[in-house]
Amino acid sequence: QVQLVESGGGLAQAGGSLRLSCAASGRTFSLYNMGWFRQAPGKEREFVAGIRSSGGSTLYGDSVKGRFTISRDNAKNLVFLQMDSLKTEDTAGYYCGAVWDVGTVVAVSQSTYRYWGQGTQVTVSS
Repeated sequence: QVQLVESGGGLAQAGGSLRLSCAASGRTFSLYNMGWFRQAPGKEREFVAGIRSSGGSTLYGDSVKGRFTISRDNAKNLVFLQMDSLKTEDTAGYYCGAVWDVGTVVAVSQSTYRYWGQGTQVTVSS
């Protein structure tokens, strides 16, 4: 089992940056694919970015491509989401999810992910 705790959210101005972290418990973190999702009020949870267990492959949602970067540190059980050139439409709760890496590509569907954190709020002002 994996427990996930997100941090790093807060208030930022449009055009600014934030870096989110997701800390995972357990000794098998390096065997999990990790994903970041976000959910704004009244909207469905949206795929933001994902990374394979080894860190060798990443995938991004169209709305954040070129602005956000996902990375991980398997030695420290951490996954990061660097968010640059923030826009007001990036305002949402951000959640990290984990799923056992079975050798497939990074999943974009939230239903694929087995474990979730409680989320961290990101608010971008104009």
